[in-house]
Amino acid sequence: MIPGATEYGIDVAPAQAAIERLLDVEPADVEPAAELSYCRNVFVPLTTACRYTCTYCTYYDPPGQADLMSPDEIRETVRRGADAGCTEALFTFGDDPDDRYAAVHDQLAEWGHDSIHAYLREACEIALEEGLLPHANPGDQTREQLALVADVNASMGVMLETTAEVQAHGGPRAKSPGQRLDTIRTAGELGVPFTTGILVGIGEDWTDRAESLLAIRELHERYGHVQEVIVQPVVENERWQDGTPSVETLRRVVAMARAGLPDDVSVQVPPNLAPARDLVDCGIDDLGGVSPVTVDHINPEYEWPGLRELEAVADHAGVPLTERLPVYERYVDEEWLSPTIRDALRADDDAGERFRACLSDPPEQQP
Repeated sequence: MIPGATEYGIDVAPAQAAIERLLDVEPADVEPAAELSYCRNVFVPLTTACRYTCTYCTYYDPPGQADLMSPDEIRETVRRGADAGCTEALFTFGDDPDDRYAAVHDQLAEWGHDSIHAYLREACEIALEEGLLPHANPGDQTREQLALVADVNASMGVMLETTAEVQAHGGPRAKSPGQRLDTIRTAGELGVPFTTGILVGIGEDWTDRAESLLAIRELHERYGHVQEVIVQPVVENERWQDGTPSVETLRRVVAMARAGLPDDVSVQVPPNLAPARDLVDCGIDDLGGVSPVTVDHINPEYEWPGLRELEAVADHAGVPLTERLPVYERYVDEEWLSPTIRDALRADDDAGERFRACLSDPPEQQP
């Protein structure tokens, strides 16, 4: 039983036979992708407050030290991203700050917001005004929270990380796999194109990895909303000194992801955290969002690769490299995108042209 599944009404239970089949998968069992994609983004760390204290994470700050970007700072950051040719504003922050973060809540109230999600909506609107498509990763979300911001996002996401109960999540405010799956399910019910993924090396075993991938598959088969799954290794930093997975481990996990997920779900590895050259023959087809403007605020010690480095990975694999939007092209229609996002894609301005240049079949420009 997945921890927290009963509490959140999660009826996801991968069959043991399916888990065992996935455990037998090796890199030689999957085909390399015919092309690699990436997205050009600007990283916007809305707040470093987080209700969790995961032992591998350097992103969160304790109460009294957490930052909250102001509207002016958000606008300046996304404007720099648009000027650099980005298409995505990647909004990250720790899961909904709890009552310990009194200063954060006081600041939100001063700016006229009763929650971080209400402020996220304003931030997404700023990004749209400045010519970027928002992609928000606000962690665990209730239906009301997700619905509040869904229409101003081209896509959204949350990392499942693992279906296992691991010590790295330990403490009185530990993440619940059931709650993570509930967020992914809710996104499907609301029709939000969604990114999720697994974190490798935080104490889970091989069976946990297979179960996690199959749980994601099961939710996608119900709702069709999972656009990509990230296979991300934990990396050493000032809070995590328990090592990072070997290349051999990552090759096998990526192959399991490709074999275990539906063909229409992309498999991504973050090229600043994983040895992409060593994984391109294991089924990855995406190199994620990279920024020419900002650092990876979640893993600041690990620099984004430049475009030439991504091109070198694609050349090594012998495949083309294509630029994509934060929402995958198969979701660019009225069924999945809100009128707000569709209008941004059709706009007769520089941003609209930048967006449409990433689509093989762009929507008609507004008259």
